Amino acid sequence: MSRPRKIALVGNPNAGKSALFNALTGARQKIANYPGVTVERKSGRLVLPTGEPVELTDLPGAYGLDPTSPDEEVTSKVIRGQFPGEAEPDVLVIVLDASNLEQHLVFAQELLALGKPSVIALNMVDLAERDGLVLDPAVLEEELGVRVVSTVAVRRRGLTELGEAVASATLRAPGPSLTEIGAVERRVAAHAMAGAAILSETRQRRMHARLDALLLNPWLGPLVLFALLFVIFQAVFAWATPFADALEAGVGALHDAVRQTLPDNFLRDLLTEGIISGVGAVVVFLPQIVILFAFILAMEASGYMARAAFLMDRMMASVGLSGRSFIPLLSSFACAIPGIMATRSITDPKDRLTTILIAPMMTCSARLPVYAVIIAAFIPNETVGWGIGLQGLVLFALYVAGVLGAMLVALILRRSITKGAASGFIMELPKYQLPRLGDLALGLWQRAWIFLRRAGTIIFTVTIVLWIMLSFPRAVPGQSQVDASFAGKIANGLAVVVEPIGFNRDMALALIPAMAAREVAVSSLATTYAVDATDEDREAAELGDQLKGHWTLPMALAFLAWFVFAPQCMSTIAVTRRETNGWKWPAFMLAYLFGLAYVAAGATYWLAVWAGL
Repeated sequence: MSRPRKIALVGNPNAGKSALFNALTGARQKIANYPGVTVERKSGRLVLPTGEPVELTDLPGAYGLDPTSPDEEVTSKVIRGQFPGEAEPDVLVIVLDASNLEQHLVFAQELLALGKPSVIALNMVDLAERDGLVLDPAVLEEELGVRVVSTVAVRRRGLTELGEAVASATLRAPGPSLTEIGAVERRVAAHAMAGAAILSETRQRRMHARLDALLLNPWLGPLVLFALLFVIFQAVFAWATPFADALEAGVGALHDAVRQTLPDNFLRDLLTEGIISGVGAVVVFLPQIVILFAFILAMEASGYMARAAFLMDRMMASVGLSGRSFIPLLSSFACAIPGIMATRSITDPKDRLTTILIAPMMTCSARLPVYAVIIAAFIPNETVGWGIGLQGLVLFALYVAGVLGAMLVALILRRSITKGAASGFIMELPKYQLPRLGDLALGLWQRAWIFLRRAGTIIFTVTIVLWIMLSFPRAVPGQSQVDASFAGKIANGLAVVVEPIGFNRDMALALIPAMAAREVAVSSLATTYAVDATDEDREAAELGDQLKGHWTLPMALAFLAWFVFAPQCMSTIAVTRRETNGWKWPAFMLAYLFGLAYVAAGATYWLAVWAGL
């Protein structure tokens, strides 16, 4: 007795294959794993309208027959009859999402080029019509050369017609338009076919299509993205100034109130020189953090962030990275820890390792207070063109430097230590929508709370420890307290190492606690200058004024360059150790990032000196 014919459901992820499989097989299905892999195998029994029993298999979602993941590898091998112990399908049912037709037609063309008996299930047509899109299946039939059946799996619409089409599907020769063409040609053909199949669409859908034509254009899209990023960094300084000034005034008022209320003793010095000066120097940058994340959350909620990922994929592929690396690297702009953890979605081990190693080079939010205090102190608050602030321009340049540095390192790693080719990357683009104010407010509150919690825990603790180390042993009359302290002696030793790149003792001292959290560099500087300040200095000078009194512009620029490349907090190193199962790669990360930071800071300092800044 011959085996029943095997029918395979195949298509992109999120095409509705599982819903269609459940509607066709009901309770007559089995779930197991394919031999030797963890990929799930779903099969069931289906009786066609002709009375013929067949075996229906729901293949894992894939974007192409050249596999980039275990799921895609199983699908490719089963379709080609190359998977051990698995019969080759007799008929392919290619499932397309009607509301995302162009994207799904790319893979459909590759499948039809195999010449196997095939049927197209144009699924979820009800959702497409709800969104204002009405399609003509007859146009697709003419273009593709196979039967196209409209289905709504969850409502069991079109199932009988689909069964009849499967029963009559026969072996076919691939059409000349579908054979031996590349991915670019398939995408062009998919765009033309999807456009020809549209009977009607709403104005909103047409507007979204025009937006995609602009934002995803290979030339105009990157310009729009960089222009938006430029506006963001201009806003971080321009919009935050009044709020930051108000917070700074509040910290100053609290500082003065404590000094006037408490007697001159250990507790008063701890509160004013340690906690208020140190923690307060970081808290005043909360407005910049909130404004930066307001833009990021709005870009995510509107659907633009996914488009930005699509644009950046081209640049990342040029340095050997997979497009799957974009989301982890994007997450690292908030914090490298979730970014490194997000690399678990990258299937290629060398691609994943490369992404982990460069994630700390993305400018996380913890660096923003360091950048902001140095820029505000040394870069004039003036415009260099209509609406272009010099301070925002410098901040933008620092973020760009981090990204370009990461891409250069990735290129070197992918051609040496983690040698390998970039794998393909396809992603679903969400619909455009206006961000909900409630969701934005909640997201901003969560980000602000995380920042304040760090200020109240890590920064608070490190600041107290640093103040104690700066305050003891006590200096003799005429001696600098910092020079006499334990911390000063440690910093003097480190200063010998960093003096060639333009760093003084105070800058060297700030580097040590910054390994706990990047923002601590600001509180360390504030505490250091508060400990050594006279009463007149304490009343008159803010941190920015203190920096200008002790640093030159080349020193400040070198300090910024150091923080573009220097390793992030110890928590990042610990997560890297966990994700790579050892200390080899965290040690390598520390070594190369410290080396880059040292070279970048030194080059910046000596170039600035040579230029006479």
